[in-house]
Parts: sequence; structure tokens; C-alpha cells
Amino acid sequence: MTATRPDTAGHFQSHYIPNTTGEQAEMLASLGIDSIDQLFADIPAEFRNPTLDLPAPLSELEIQRELGGLAAKNRPLGSGPSFLGAGSYDHFIPAIIKPLITRGEFLTAYTPYQAEASQGTLQVIYEFQTLVCNLYGMEVANAGMYDGATSLAEAALMACRVTKRAKVALADTLSPAYSAVIRTYCQSQDISVEITSCDQMSRPALDATTACLVLQYPNFFGYIEDLQSLVNAAHEQGAMAVVSCDPTAMGMFQPPGHYGADIVTGDGQPLGIPASYGGPYVGLFATKQEYIRQMPSRLSGRTVDKNGKTGYVLTLQTREQHIRRERATSNICTNEALYALAATIYLAAMGKHGLRRVAELCYHKAHYAAAKIGELPGYSLPLSGPFFQEFVVQCPAPPAEINKKLMERNILGGLDVSGQVANGMLLCVTEMNAREDIDALVAALAEFK
Repeated sequence: MTATRPDTAGHFQSHYIPNTTGEQAEMLASLGIDSIDQLFADIPAEFRNPTLDLPAPLSELEIQRELGGLAAKNRPLGSGPSFLGAGSYDHFIPAIIKPLITRGEFLTAYTPYQAEASQGTLQVIYEFQTLVCNLYGMEVANAGMYDGATSLAEAALMACRVTKRAKVALADTLSPAYSAVIRTYCQSQDISVEITSCDQMSRPALDATTACLVLQYPNFFGYIEDLQSLVNAAHEQGAMAVVSCDPTAMGMFQPPGHYGADIVTGDGQPLGIPASYGGPYVGLFATKQEYIRQMPSRLSGRTVDKNGKTGYVLTLQTREQHIRRERATSNICTNEALYALAATIYLAAMGKHGLRRVAELCYHKAHYAAAKIGELPGYSLPLSGPFFQEFVVQCPAPPAEINKKLMERNILGGLDVSGQVANGMLLCVTEMNAREDIDALVAALAEFK
């Protein structure tokens, strides 16, 4: 709300604040203070109403030109080869998606609380849930979450509720960004978070106090771990197996549900959603039927009316808006419905054969790039095992220096992971990278020896 400065009696006078001067005086009296200014007494006086050194106002035309100039300094995807991934990927987006998600009936029915007025959106959510279940091999999925990181953090909290335990074990191959979000979620709930090794030479360090083992598939470095043995290791300790999964990889690999995962999450960004500076995206969340009442967000269900006509409703809403706060499973009070629609359209347009083809292109192009780079003097592939579309390259120079030189050639390089692998660069190759793009990357890297 917008308000003017308080008057001499310390009361705000504004058309945007609904309480009257008398009501403000009553509230101040109940607080035992004389003016609204006293509410800000803890802020030093010199910082309360600072003089803002703002530029002179501009016309709409001038603002458009200024913002256009700033935008022109960016390097958008599509203006040159990109090999950056690590959670946000450059995938093909069918032209059909944008005109459909911008139709008025979808834009104006974003929050489907009135089922009679939101049948289209509720049906989309239902189809979205079904597709997520099919992708991940799970029994039930929700209407969507904010993004992949928050979905995974909510899964860790859910596992603690189900097992009544208060320790979360994170695989050491989990995305550092995802790990940070999980720690943020857990720190205020007295849930301890530990890192455990999940390599083939050692079993994860779990015990009878562990609520869940959190895994990534493929892992942060792009590699495929022995998911079956890791899920089994969690279950042997009575813990749940929580897996963050790249949906595109499901076009080629067995879904986590096949291995007995209890909760599967992911980021829907690869499914027809632009990278867009890191968001907004849509989080994917699926689990087993037996845990449905501990699942966050909400659920759209299909039913029939008294005339036998199909209808869609919100059948489960375990959020604090709808039930007692202490019984709520999550404080995420919405879902990214418009991007859930985009993901639904993408999957419908691509079909199971199209998604498989995309996954195959990513896989084979990434392996072609890895083989070519591995032959360069001074470069190596320090990690072994199967990988999907991402892989780590050990470089002869710091990745930051190499990326700077690559950008001079209009090539967006990989992510610097020197903190995990000495001079390590995480490269991503998708269906968007032509052979010429990969060959140009290899030629540019060859100059660093």
C-alpha cells in the first residue's frame, strides 16, 4: 500500500489506507505510543527518510530507449553457441506454446478456487499431474511447485514428517544451489543436514535417525549413479529415498519410480520454458499414493456431476490457506500454473517419441563433444561412468580465463566447478548445439595448452 507522510498528530492520510484517523489513534493507544514515528524508533533518525539522489524523470519513449540499450548489452541464448547448464538448460521450445499459454482464458483463470469458472485450468493441472507421474514412474503428483530447488526442499521436509525423524542426508553429488535451499528450509525446524558420499566405492553414511537420502539423477556433474543401490541403502535404514530428476533424461533412462524412489522432484524448465535469467520456472513433485496426505501444494482431481458429465475440482489442499496452520504441509501458497500449462503443452506436442529423440540428441552430442575435448592436449575427463548431457572437463588453465576467451568468440562456456574439481568446467550439450557449434568449441579450447 502507498501512504503519504504522517500529519502532525502522527497519523497517515492517504486514499490507499482504509483505516480512519480515529482508528489509527485507537491502535496507537493499544500499543502505548503517541505517534506512528515511534514504531520506527529503532532506526537511526538519519536513515529514516534519506534524500534519494534519483535522476530526473523520463518520458515513456526515453525509458524504452534506455531499457532497450541495457538489454542490448546482454548475450541472449540463440545469439551464439552455449554450453552452460547446471540446472537451467537451452532446449528447443515449440512455437505452439506461447500463443496457447497467453490465451485469455488461461491468463485470467490462474487461481482455480472456483471450480465452476476454472474448468480449463483445472483440467490442465490434472493432465500436468498425470504427465509428471508418467515421466517419473510415480503414483501421484501435485499441481506444481515454485522450482526444482524448493520442490526438493519440500520433499526433505515431507520425509521428516513421514518418518518422524530429523536428519537429512544429502549426496555429495547434489547441486550446491539445491543443497543451500534445503539447509535454509531445515535450519529453523531443528532438522540437521549432513553430506554423505555416494560413490561406487562406499555406501552412504546413514543410520536409524536419517529421515531421507537426497539424490540427483543425473547428478550435478551430469553422471548417472547406481540409483538402485542408493535407494536400497536408504530403505535398509528405514529412510526415504528422495530424488531430484531431470525430466528430459526420462526420454532415455529408467524413471526413479522404477528403482523404488519414495519422492521424486525436478524442475520443469527443460519442458518448454525459457532459461529467462533463472526463473520463474515450475517445480515437479511426485510421490507414492500412501504419502499423498503429506504431499505439499494441491491436487486437481477428475469427477462427474449428477448428470454424469466430467468435471475437475481441487480435491486435496494441504496448505495453510485451507487447513489449520499447524497441520499444513507447506507454506507455498500457489503453484506456477501458467508454466505448468507450458510444460503440459510441450509434452503433448513432443509426445513420447519426440521426448525420446530430444534425449537421444542430447546424449549423443554430449558424448561427441566429450570425446573430442578429451583428445585435446592438457584436457581430461576426470570423472568416470555414464553421463547424459553434462560432463566435467579438467582444463589446463582456470575455467574463468578460458570462459573469457570463449566469450570473445561468442561462445558461452561451461560452469566453473573448480571448487569440486581442480580447474574443472561443467559443460552441457543439448539438442540445440549443432556439430559446427561443438567443433567451434573444441577448436577454441585447443588454443589453451
